[in-house]
Amino acid sequence: MKIARLIGIISILLQQPKATAAELAERFEVSARTIYRDVEALCQAGIPLATTQGLGGGISIMDGYKLDKSLLTSEDMQAILAGLKSLDSVSGSNRYQQLMSRLCPPGYDLLPADEQHILIDLASWDRTALTGKMELLQSAIADCRQVVFTYCSPNGETERQVEPYKLLFQWSGWYLWGWCALRGAFRLFKLGRMSGLHLADSFAPRNVPLPDLSAERLFPPNLQVKALIQPACKWRLIDEYGVDSFQVQPDGRLLFQFGFTDEQNLIGWLAGFGGQAELLEPVELRGRMVEFAEGILKQYQ
Repeated sequence: MKIARLIGIISILLQQPKATAAELAERFEVSARTIYRDVEALCQAGIPLATTQGLGGGISIMDGYKLDKSLLTSEDMQAILAGLKSLDSVSGSNRYQQLMSRLCPPGYDLLPADEQHILIDLASWDRTALTGKMELLQSAIADCRQVVFTYCSPNGETERQVEPYKLLFQWSGWYLWGWCALRGAFRLFKLGRMSGLHLADSFAPRNVPLPDLSAERLFPPNLQVKALIQPACKWRLIDEYGVDSFQVQPDGRLLFQFGFTDEQNLIGWLAGFGGQAELLEPVELRGRMVEFAEGILKQYQ
């Protein structure tokens, strides 16, 4: 992880006047030759580092060069640590916290967990299965290996062969962005819906476009909905759609207004409220709600 090592070298030299190549090599678990190549790369990037030989020699930032030391303040490092530890929550190891310990200068003490202000856990309830998938997919991306898996979607189960390119955390879940041979296009796949995941043949990398994750494209508001919700369910509206999604009416009920992608999602969502929600618009879907409720009643009679 060259970029992390370069940042670590800068961090150390901001906190102490000089460090030897041997010290840096030991800290980052590389050779002294690699450290000297890193020094050359930093100089080419515009950060003038000086090396001196002999007793008391070492690597330092050249005198007179001003680099804002607030680049890595204590608060900044704690924020970086929170982000790195969040990756440990799905990696099944503490590799990212170990990386942070190498980035910190000698003598710098990271706050214990009970004193940190930000704690992030990116793991799902099915953490064991997620960890194995994450490790295999990271390896596949690094080695340009295709992956094969069975994918479960609202349209049923299909066998997919995918060139993996990126792992994304979005909408409270982990997704794979890759080229799908079945669809002949880039697609997002939710890790929790994969089963039988395994490595396949190598592939030549493509030019990879970034996924368009805008809500307008992925969840177009095709149905403009109005519904009256009982006050006891206010917390749910806030959790799922925010405080601006409803208005409190004189009788205390909440007038909810939002755009839904399709009829199926809307009916399922409203059904989750039981008798505490009434659909007002679209008017033509009120009959579909009755049919849905009658279907459930018939199932249990």
